[in-house]
Amino acid sequence: MIGKKFFIYGFAAVVTASCTAKQEINYMTDIDNVTLDNAVKNSRSTLQPGDQLVVNISARDLDAVKPFNQNYSSSATVTQYSAPSSNSLPQQLPVSGPTYLVDTDYNITFPQIGKISVRQENIETFRDKMTDLLSKYIKDPIVDVKLTNFKVSFAGEVARPGTYVIPDGSTSILSALALAGDTTPYGIRTNVLLIRNVDGEITKNRIDLTKSDFINSPYFYLKQNDIIYVQPNANREKAARVDPNLGLYISVSSVVASLVIGIISLTRR
Repeated sequence: MIGKKFFIYGFAAVVTASCTAKQEINYMTDIDNVTLDNAVKNSRSTLQPGDQLVVNISARDLDAVKPFNQNYSSSATVTQYSAPSSNSLPQQLPVSGPTYLVDTDYNITFPQIGKISVRQENIETFRDKMTDLLSKYIKDPIVDVKLTNFKVSFAGEVARPGTYVIPDGSTSILSALALAGDTTPYGIRTNVLLIRNVDGEITKNRIDLTKSDFINSPYFYLKQNDIIYVQPNANREKAARVDPNLGLYISVSSVVASLVIGIISLTRR
């Protein structure tokens, strides 16, 4: 009788543990019903203070270009795009050229020209702006601009939390999630928190990854220094509150219960 009771209680515990709340694990379940209107427009991120820009100027007349690349040292300004140690993709892509830091007033200091404002500019519009400025000094200038320190951070229920450097300076939240190893089975995909700092204004935004309408929102494409937090579900939170030695206690209790049952059986013979 005692053995049956232990079996019943154990079976009930297993059933209770397995009866977890259903979690939505699929992304964009209604993608066929969504028109992609603003996705490309929202992909253009404006430059921010602290951004590091590599600006290479070239033209047919190499002598005319030299004064505008005068702060370039091939041994000192090579920048490496690299994934953090938590990323399983260790590939590095070298990028070299004169590097300019965007100051707190949204300016860079450029040779021969002086301060140039990047406020409300993205990589494409800033490239056009530089081309126009340099056309006064150089015939048919070719301007190449790269953002070398575009990074986003992941925390919470993702496979590889950490800060990730994005080589091309543009990425969607789904692409960045792939770098972080995707959300774990314990992550709540319907309430992902995105913290963003643009022009000194910090915003908190909630994203439902199971619905496709976020593709047309300003949050599908990430911006510099975005932080994404994937909240754990109730099962993960409960597990975190459980004593880490609980498994040991259960094992010991099982052994003791078996001994007690054995002793009782022997004494009844």
